[in-house]
Amino acid sequence: MRKTPLLAALILAAAVSGAPQLAAAMGSSNPTPPSDSSSKPSGKTDSKKKKNDKSSSAKEFLDRYHAAYALIYDKEDYQSGITALRAMGYDDNADVATLLGYASRKLGRYDDAKYWYDKALAADPKHALTWSYYGMWHAEQGNLLKAKDDLEQVRLICGTECREYGALKEVIDGTRSY
Repeated sequence: MRKTPLLAALILAAAVSGAPQLAAAMGSSNPTPPSDSSSKPSGKTDSKKKKNDKSSSAKEFLDRYHAAYALIYDKEDYQSGITALRAMGYDDNADVATLLGYASRKLGRYDDAKYWYDKALAADPKHALTWSYYGMWHAEQGNLLKAKDDLEQVRLICGTECREYGALKEVIDGTRSY
């Protein structure tokens, strides 16, 4: 089986996308943009204009998310990242809320982090990264039993081979801090 073409395609896709590096981060650099009902044009418009408005809105969301993502994961500028994410106005998006929770936790704002993780799970109860980060939050609070419950949620969502499971398991086992 030849894997070289697939590997080359993956490397090319990563280079073209301009997404931030994932060396130390687990977060999704390409979240699904929310549907934006507020950008619906009023009056009659053709379908091509509607499509352009929607893709423009999605591009803006992704551009702003990537900028905040880079502040948080690449520069470890958590406060600026929080400010950038809040300015987006998509606090109900699971990826945005999870990143807000992560940045809050890294700043030691555990009550804020809990709020954001709860909000992310309300938006998407099967968001593996949120469960993983929430488990890390519980472990940092000294509640390893609850962290293990969160690990089980991650296992049910993506199995034991996904990075979210492995990272949380290492935190619970005491072989990694995150």
